Amino acid sequence: MNPKTAGVIAKLRAGETVENREGGNSMTPLIRHRQPVTIEPCDPAKLERGDVVYVKVHGTVYTHLVVGTRENQVQIGNNRGHVNGWTSFDNVYGIITAIDGVPRGSARAKVKG
Repeated sequence: MNPKTAGVIAKLRAGETVENREGGNSMTPLIRHRQPVTIEPCDPAKLERGDVVYVKVHGTVYTHLVVGTRENQVQIGNNRGHVNGWTSFDNVYGIITAIDGVPRGSARAKVKG
């Protein structure tokens, strides 16, 4: 894991809000390459299909969509229909509460605290 990602995870685990700019186009048009997002620690049990989370699946950390839920797990996919797989609540580091400063629907209701 690269040092920047490790730093973001450490801050989220400490209860901090993080501003991040992740590369890639898998979440376009919802999130564009390097577009700023606000990530806050969340309660994974409150996650629903359509939420955008900062999560580790199969050893890689992504900003991706929740496409399904089941007991103590979420299924993660991109904004283009690809499903990355299931991961445990322990691997959900935070929820995207704003994209480019614009609040993201009901995400704030899922923030820990």
